[in-house]
Amino acid sequence: MPTPRKRRRTPLQMVRGIRRRARRAVGGARRGWRRSLQLRVVTSTMVISIVVVVVLGVFLMQAIITTTLGDRERAAKSEAQADRKAVLGYLNQQDGDAAKQSAEPGQTLQREGDSPLGQAVAALAGRAGPALRYSVIIRNEHQPGEFYATTNIDPVSIPVRLHHDVLRKSADEETTRYTSLRYKGRRDSVPGMVIGTRLDTYGTGLDDGYEIYHLISLEEEEKTLTSVRRMLILVGAALVLLLAAISSLVTRQVVTPVRLARQAAERLAAGHLDERLKVRGEDDLARLAASFNEMAANLALKIHQLEELSHVQRQFVSDVSHELRTPLTTVRMAADLLYDAREEFEPMVARSAELMQNQLNRFEAMLADLLEISRYDAGAAELDVEPVDVRDVVLRAVGDSEALAERHSTRFDLRLPGEPCIAEMDSRRVERILRNLLFNAIEHGEGRDIVVLVGADRDAVAVAVRDHGVGLKPGEENMVFDRFWRADPSRARTIGGTGLGLAISREDAILHGGWLQAWGAHGEGSQFRLSLPRVAGATLRGSPLPLVPPEVEMRRTWRGHMTPVLAPAAADGGRDAD
Repeated sequence: MPTPRKRRRTPLQMVRGIRRRARRAVGGARRGWRRSLQLRVVTSTMVISIVVVVVLGVFLMQAIITTTLGDRERAAKSEAQADRKAVLGYLNQQDGDAAKQSAEPGQTLQREGDSPLGQAVAALAGRAGPALRYSVIIRNEHQPGEFYATTNIDPVSIPVRLHHDVLRKSADEETTRYTSLRYKGRRDSVPGMVIGTRLDTYGTGLDDGYEIYHLISLEEEEKTLTSVRRMLILVGAALVLLLAAISSLVTRQVVTPVRLARQAAERLAAGHLDERLKVRGEDDLARLAASFNEMAANLALKIHQLEELSHVQRQFVSDVSHELRTPLTTVRMAADLLYDAREEFEPMVARSAELMQNQLNRFEAMLADLLEISRYDAGAAELDVEPVDVRDVVLRAVGDSEALAERHSTRFDLRLPGEPCIAEMDSRRVERILRNLLFNAIEHGEGRDIVVLVGADRDAVAVAVRDHGVGLKPGEENMVFDRFWRADPSRARTIGGTGLGLAISREDAILHGGWLQAWGAHGEGSQFRLSLPRVAGATLRGSPLPLVPPEVEMRRTWRGHMTPVLAPAAADGGRDAD
């Protein structure tokens, strides 16, 4: 079977791939920069060190160049002044006319060795030494082609601007310029310095116009400066790396204890209360480790005390709840006899029998809730999971609430989807959650319709109970699930709730791995939303239904585009944690 050919990537795909890899690399570098204190310190030290080394290197190199070239220039000027005096001495030995006829323009030193200028040039060549530290060119401005040179220096090495400056200045006034020198028979040029001046030939019988140029090669100085520059770069790079290594070492000595403290704090937060740090020395880091250990010990002690207190409280509630069941059973039997025979009693006694029956019902419900809460606190609550259609659970909870809704002149508006909403859940506990939400909505809905919505998506199911009563104050969305919490303590319970209904409902939702959330606003009612994963044990990442009712969200959006108008304050109201 032939091997399938790989599909060739288009240039656009290649560019996109490069961009993705670049973004990942930048993102990784950014995360590393944010997370590593040592990296930030070392990088900052290197950057600052590079800047300091570069600035100091530039100033140091400039000082070396200035000193080296300055010394060479002063020595060259001193030699040039001595050479000018020697040339003038040779020119003054003979008549000016004879000096002019001593050589034809362009002739070399060897052919004109007997003329005064030839003798002067030969003498200058001897003064320059065997190493030919510099070259000398003598020329006449009236005869541009006439020149005398001590070496094979090319006259084009004399800059035109320097020549013009020499002509403008008076005799014996020097002009210096740095340029490139060229030699005959050599292709490359070398750095150099040219010192030019006019010769004062007055009294020799010759016309003025002779110029003398000293061309000093700076090739050795350039090599020396290049070596110094290279050495400065190497030393600077070594210094930066050394500073980076030192900063890394110093930072590591500080960061490592801090990192160990962070890791210990994370393990302590995860529940490892016996986590401690090693104390070395007596410096600030050692005192930090000692303080951390002391804090961890005190925290462990407090947590242990709270655990013992919580255990005692849970045991007390459980024992009291169980112990009260026996006398409650006896009282219930007697109350049932009195309640059944209430028609034979006088009206006052019959009313007392009815009140006792109602309070016993409430007392039994409270004991049942306390036992359920104690099971949650002890971690003994378990789920009996099975695939259930959420719509059936909602219908059963609504059916159990119909009688109470009729007594409060309240109707249910059910909005159920047409297809089944199957989810793995404990139907008894979920039905109890919905029943508590419906009872709570009936008590605080002020007789208005209660909307029950069911929604589902691929990963979750949700049920929302919406009432149009007094609503919730800001900040009460979480407090409403606290045990025995009441927004208005002076308000009586109209349906005989125990104050534990919503707390137990939230525990049931958490046991399923779901959410039980509340929203409310004055004058707009409230909405409670139960969200559960379809598969037991799965992580819940979202809810199919919004927490804020869509009509409220639309009304807020519409008001946001209108001019604000002050409205009368809503009457104070509250919701109890039934």
